[in-house]
Amino acid sequence: MQVTEKLNEGLRRELKIVVEMNELDRRLIERLDEMRGTVQLRGFRRGKAPLSHLRRTFTKQIMPELVQNIVQESTREALEQRKERAAVQPKLAFEGEESGLEQAMTGKADLAFTLEFEVMPEMESIEFSTLQLKKPVAEVQDSDIDDALENIRKEQKSYEPRDEKATAANGDRVTIDFIGSIDGEAFEGGTAEGAPLELGSGSFIPGFEEQLVGVVVGEDRIVTVTFPEGYEATHLAGKEAIFNIKVKEVSASIEASIDDDLAISLGFTKLDELRDAVSKRCEEGFVQASRMKLKRNLLDKLDELYKFDLPPSLVESEFDGIWNNVTTDLERAKRTFEDEGSSEDKAREDYRAIAERRVRLGLILAEVSEKNGIVVSDEEMDGVLAERTRQYPGQEDQVMSFYRNNPQAMSEIRSPLLEEKVVDFVLELADVSDETVTRDELFNQDDDDHDHDHDHDHDH
Repeated sequence: MQVTEKLNEGLRRELKIVVEMNELDRRLIERLDEMRGTVQLRGFRRGKAPLSHLRRTFTKQIMPELVQNIVQESTREALEQRKERAAVQPKLAFEGEESGLEQAMTGKADLAFTLEFEVMPEMESIEFSTLQLKKPVAEVQDSDIDDALENIRKEQKSYEPRDEKATAANGDRVTIDFIGSIDGEAFEGGTAEGAPLELGSGSFIPGFEEQLVGVVVGEDRIVTVTFPEGYEATHLAGKEAIFNIKVKEVSASIEASIDDDLAISLGFTKLDELRDAVSKRCEEGFVQASRMKLKRNLLDKLDELYKFDLPPSLVESEFDGIWNNVTTDLERAKRTFEDEGSSEDKAREDYRAIAERRVRLGLILAEVSEKNGIVVSDEEMDGVLAERTRQYPGQEDQVMSFYRNNPQAMSEIRSPLLEEKVVDFVLELADVSDETVTRDELFNQDDDDHDHDHDHDHDH
């Protein structure tokens, strides 16, 4: 094998690789020799067919796979010799296009191809023990527990039917049948029977609930509303719809009290038990928020300290993904960058910076995991898969089969697990000190870049 460097510019590389005809022939003979004892040819006893006959019979059949294996091996060997790692899958081009490849596969020419790729950048080692990080912490207060209990109380409200002649008011729940139509035609998703609706909850289209205030049981009422411009079902967005409604029931809400009865309805024996459980859940939430803030601080610090060239193709791929999501959301909402107080050029600049940050952090964490042998074990993967399958009762086998046979889906599970293990590894070495903050400061995300926390790809 001959390797010639044709381009070495920044992180970009282009190599020409030539595998000689005699090497191709040697590999072909080896493969035919392996087949000799297994194939049965007419007119020959098993294992006795001459090599020349096997070559005429099977060369065209086995050469494509043989060439593919040689290309993969040659690529891997060339990179190992150069002590380089490709940031993305190299682009492969055979010299002479189809005619050159065809001649190589028939033994009339060397196998020659070029590889275009970007290499992983060199990163300076950082002594993680020198990292100084602040971990925001806050204590759960009685008021936090009281607030959580109040939310539970609101969720546990019950309803009691009103007198048949009573008119519905905000806060009441009406049970209705309805048929919605646009231009006289019923539309998909616009029909329901026995649908419960709490008036004033804002759970239906704007203007819908307000027109039901004052209805009584048995009443037929027509409600006219206009779907919002940014409505999720784009075929309905901005259109006027008429709903023919039949009122089946009007019920008054009965507020729950924070007492033993509430606790018993939730599976506890008394209020103190419920309060203890709520306190524990609050503490877990505070710990999780503290961890997220600390992780964000760590990523900010790594992004600040590590400076290196980024593989352009990785940045472009990351940017394209972000940009497609952003523009799709704007189109769905029928808004423009100007509506968001920006411009397309400014938005491109901002989102490219986010893409560069994501790629940089992904490469940093991948480097740390590789250099320190940090991996996700089979047991850890099995644990997450078991948790996923439990979310689909009765379909456990199908869900498990989907993940086992879908490398991309498995990667989507492994990547965040690996990221958390790498973060834990660095935090163990770093100088981390607690910083007491208020509850609002702990949970406030106004100053947080929403793109800081994400799953990085460690398989570059």
